[in-house]
Amino acid sequence: MARMPLAQRRRQLTEAAIRAMARDGVPRTTTRSIAAEAGVSLSVFHYCFDSKQALLESVIETITEHYLAVVKEAILPRTTLRETVRAGFQAYWDHVRAHPAEHMLTYELTQYALREPGFEHLARRQHELYCATYADLIEQVSLGVGSGLRVPVPVLARYLAAMTDGLTLNFLVLGDAAAAAEILDMVSDHVAGLVHDERLLPSSGPLRP
Repeated sequence: MARMPLAQRRRQLTEAAIRAMARDGVPRTTTRSIAAEAGVSLSVFHYCFDSKQALLESVIETITEHYLAVVKEAILPRTTLRETVRAGFQAYWDHVRAHPAEHMLTYELTQYALREPGFEHLARRQHELYCATYADLIEQVSLGVGSGLRVPVPVLARYLAAMTDGLTLNFLVLGDAAAAAEILDMVSDHVAGLVHDERLLPSSGPLRP
């Protein structure tokens, strides 16, 4: 087996854990099955992760990174703030529709952490991460606009985290993409209205569809 830097090996095992948990469920996924999914020995797994909590925290962070990357790319300045916000939501939503099992896993991780003694902090960490992610995205959009918000960033971040969390679960249950799109349109209008002075953003090149 080729030697690999620790950070890279941890990433390999985390991605393998996401695939295994999305397929088999969190309770039925074992360290042995994750090692097999990654194609490494069990000893390599234990060298990279000294506890199940450490693995699950890495899984939570990595799933968030998956969709954060596409959202950040999508919210490059467009003609109006509203279009920028809507593009960010659309990028997230495209990820939900392309990877439903991965997003379903996030809810299972929350329930597992809340029910398993000693794991409760992972559920808190998960939702704190969602809010911190939205806060970073809001700051990125606000800097591009050069205008202030009518509400504090942490409040808006919690609102958006709660909204997308509920909307994602609703879609996973009902599968109504049209209804989800209508809600995202409404939320985009609302967020744009929370900026003091929406104005044209500097063009960064041709607009993407």
